[in-house]
Amino acid sequence: MAKGIIIREAHFPGKAPIEAYGNGGFRFADMSHRGSLLVLPSGIHGWEPADPLALNATDFDKLLAEAGKVEILLVGMGKELRPLPAALRAALKEAGISADPMSTGAAVRTYNVLLAEDRAVAAALIAVD
Repeated sequence: MAKGIIIREAHFPGKAPIEAYGNGGFRFADMSHRGSLLVLPSGIHGWEPADPLALNATDFDKLLAEAGKVEILLVGMGKELRPLPAALRAALKEAGISADPMSTGAAVRTYNVLLAEDRAVAAALIAVD
C-alpha cells in the first residue's frame, strides 16, 4: 500500500549563494524556498523563528550546534533593521559568534561576498515580500 506525501524538513546539504530574494522566499542552487532560511556550514535549512520580531537563542539551536565552524552571523531582519535582543547577542557571543543584524537584502548581498571569500559565515534570513 502506497504511503501519502511525506513532508520533510527543508534542507539543502551544501553551500550556495543566494540568487534572489523577495515574494516571501529565496532562490538558491537552481531551487526556490518559500519562507525564511538559516544558512549554515552544514547546508541551507528552512527556518521559522517563533516570533521574527523577537528572536531568541532557541531560534538558533542549529547554528549554536555548529558554532565552532561559524565566525560571523548575518541576520537579515526583514525590510527594517532592528537590534538583536540582548540575551540572544550574549548567547551568540558566548559561542564565539559575531552577529550583525541588517535588512534581509543587505544580509543576502553580504553573505554572498563572504561566501565567495570562503569565510566562516552563516546567515539567518527572514523572508520579505
